Amino acid sequence: MNRQTHARDDQHYLPAMGRHWLLPLYDPFTRLARVGRIHAQLLDRADLRPGQRILEIGCGTGNLLTALGRRAPDIEAVGIDPDPAALRRARRKAARRRLPIRYEQAFAGHLPQPDASFDRVLSSFMLHHLDEEERGRALGEVRRVLRPGGEFHVVDIDATPSGTGRAHRRPLVADSVPERVLASMTEAGLTGVQENGRERARFGAYAFYRAEK
Repeated sequence: MNRQTHARDDQHYLPAMGRHWLLPLYDPFTRLARVGRIHAQLLDRADLRPGQRILEIGCGTGNLLTALGRRAPDIEAVGIDPDPAALRRARRKAARRRLPIRYEQAFAGHLPQPDASFDRVLSSFMLHHLDEEERGRALGEVRRVLRPGGEFHVVDIDATPSGTGRAHRRPLVADSVPERVLASMTEAGLTGVQENGRERARFGAYAFYRAEK
């Protein structure tokens, strides 16, 4: 079945910096936080190869796919995000660097791509923006658009409580712990689900995950 889904007209999203007016600060923040190094680690883990089709869900201003385009210009890449302002910035980056990256406005839980159309799906610091219901829809869509044998590679905040035992004050972020992320992937029907690294950055801890279809 070559199914495509559509978002509800009333669906909302959390902007990259939490407020629409803060978007101009997003790229300077990511440079200060050295997120580019984390993106490189994610791309290394994804084992990308010439001729593959890559989808990023929640691409924001396009930093991950820009790094991908520099590394592997022969790979076809698509980025989706619900924020039109972030997508305008992403498209400008691709145009300036003449990168063949396509950006589309969509929600991760309602992807406009056909079944089994990508070899890899990537996600960078996006899953913690979703509540449990929407995260389940997004992961189900990831499984749907992956080709057999395709892989899903994720990096996200690791909100595992520190020695104080206190959970993060924001519920969505507090739910971003490896045990819950891995369980959500498994519940969505992905296989080979595993955590493949935890590290710390200036903004806190983060973890890498992978899964297969």
